[in-house]
Amino acid sequence: MSKMKFKIEGMKELEKSLKKLGKVPQKHVTSTSKKAMTISLKDARANAPYETGELKKGIVLNGEKSSIKAKKVYRVIFDSSMNDVFQKKNADGKVIGYYPVSQEYGYFARNGRYIPGFRFVSDSLVDNTNKIEKTIVGTMKKKIDAEIVKVGLK
Repeated sequence: MSKMKFKIEGMKELEKSLKKLGKVPQKHVTSTSKKAMTISLKDARANAPYETGELKKGIVLNGEKSSIKAKKVYRVIFDSSMNDVFQKKNADGKVIGYYPVSQEYGYFARNGRYIPGFRFVSDSLVDNTNKIEKTIVGTMKKKIDAEIVKVGLK
């Protein structure tokens, strides 16, 4: 198995600034992470299949809670408050299908044929990886440098 190496532009400067500051303010981590994932959110909405527009409205960002300081993770998910629109139920009221997931990953038709998914959420993350990385590094660098000036370490 070979190892892959890649370089993120501006990372060394960011690491130096972080060492100088000492600790990372949580508010900067949260806002930077949200700004970066908004890129993926907008792309997922733009590439979502369109029939009624409900799917585009139902794609949202969800911030996960973490017990680790200076960490914030956002996920592009389908809004659970729209489950009445997204869930397919049988005559007994049992949920037998979930529209957003079937559109993302595909499904088997009644005749047994597989209908492939559009992969609009996963592709939005993959297609925008470089843009997301640059946004995170650039925004954090600006915010940390401003914090260093504010504290008076420069």
